[in-house]
Amino acid sequence: MSATDFSTLSLSSEQLDTLKTLNYEQMTPVQAQSLPAMLAGQDVIAQAQTGSGKTAAFALALLAKLDVTSFDIQSLVLCPTRELAEQVAEEIRRLARSQPNIKVLTLCGGAPAKVQTLSLQHGAHIIVGTPGRVLDHLTNQRVDFSNLQTLVLDEADRMLDMGFQDELDKIIEATPETRQTLLFSATFPAQIASMTKALMKEPEHVVVEETSIEAHIEQVFYQLNGGSREDAVIQLLLERQPKNAILFCNTKRETHALFTMLNNYGFSVQALHGDLEQKDREQTLLQFNNQSVRILVATDVAARGLDIKALDMVINVSLAHDTDTHVHRVGRTGRAGESGVAITLLTPADDYKFALLQDTMQTPVEPQKLPEASSEDHVPLQSEMSTIQIMGGKKDKLRPGDIVGALTKSDAIDFDSVGKITVQARASYVAIKKDKAKQAVSLLMNDKLKGRRFKARLL
Repeated sequence: MSATDFSTLSLSSEQLDTLKTLNYEQMTPVQAQSLPAMLAGQDVIAQAQTGSGKTAAFALALLAKLDVTSFDIQSLVLCPTRELAEQVAEEIRRLARSQPNIKVLTLCGGAPAKVQTLSLQHGAHIIVGTPGRVLDHLTNQRVDFSNLQTLVLDEADRMLDMGFQDELDKIIEATPETRQTLLFSATFPAQIASMTKALMKEPEHVVVEETSIEAHIEQVFYQLNGGSREDAVIQLLLERQPKNAILFCNTKRETHALFTMLNNYGFSVQALHGDLEQKDREQTLLQFNNQSVRILVATDVAARGLDIKALDMVINVSLAHDTDTHVHRVGRTGRAGESGVAITLLTPADDYKFALLQDTMQTPVEPQKLPEASSEDHVPLQSEMSTIQIMGGKKDKLRPGDIVGALTKSDAIDFDSVGKITVQARASYVAIKKDKAKQAVSLLMNDKLKGRRFKARLL
């Protein structure tokens, strides 16, 4: 038996069976180093990069000590963004599937507080939320943390960067001093170090070295001398034809301008930035993940904490303001051992920032001149899928199997034409081959799911 087998931990047989079902066979480094201490009830500081398996680590620790018979709030997980909070809650639910009647509730902005208040009245074992909304419920006495056993601060450095220090202080003040505190952070700046001294009791400090991004990601730096960034992006996309790509800009204005240009040029593209309504951000990410959109133009809101599993290419349209952000951007590609390409466009104004970045790289690189545009007549790749929104979800007892069944019960649409299905509380989304999309909407509108008719539309 390997020392990284989950079976070496003091987990229940039900939890071990769930891990086996989910194909979690060996612990990642952050799990192997932090889980024994967390399961023993110690405070833990874990310094690890995004995608290291930290969510499963603390989720297993929370679930191992949970008392299902008590509907006091036993664990609180604070995250910097709603997107990350939703992912964390979903991962906890997946790992809790063998432990019946566990209630995990998300408390985030962008969703009606009244609906959350009604859910809180029925009790919850684990709360996952953003500091602002959690503090709102706390201030209005809708939540009680007096019996809290475990507090998790996920991506603590990002929460502080976003200005949540005051909210965190007020929430922590409302929790028992006897609680266990688990802090996860990609970096460990002075502000985090000082916070942990007041917050934690003799914490175990786990540092997982970042895997070198140079091992499986091809990094290319192009020096632009005179040509526009937008023209360079179009040339690179046409000639490299990535299956999907994220293009990072430093400002919302740059993001919108590049999105507009690419959209007018005929690319399959969407924009993602902080000015979008929460609903629009969620639907944009969903379409990107289910292959209904090939290109995402984004600010750094997309650099960390978003669930994008497979990515061919990253283009840094503008060099990031700091090296940590550059590493997180580039790390969106080449995940799970897959190869990826990260291209960064440079101008003379970037010389100082690029020199700082060079100091962090194992092998310094020399910027290349952007190649001459190919004479071949390339056209923008179009997405193969479309996304259908169904106005019904988990609250209506809908399951993915119901949607697949409704679409494929006639010979009009085969199983291979149906892509990723996402079922949320009040809405469901299904990816469908483009040439079958209108037919699929018609089938869903004119048939019954769970004995009811639901509205459906193409996004």
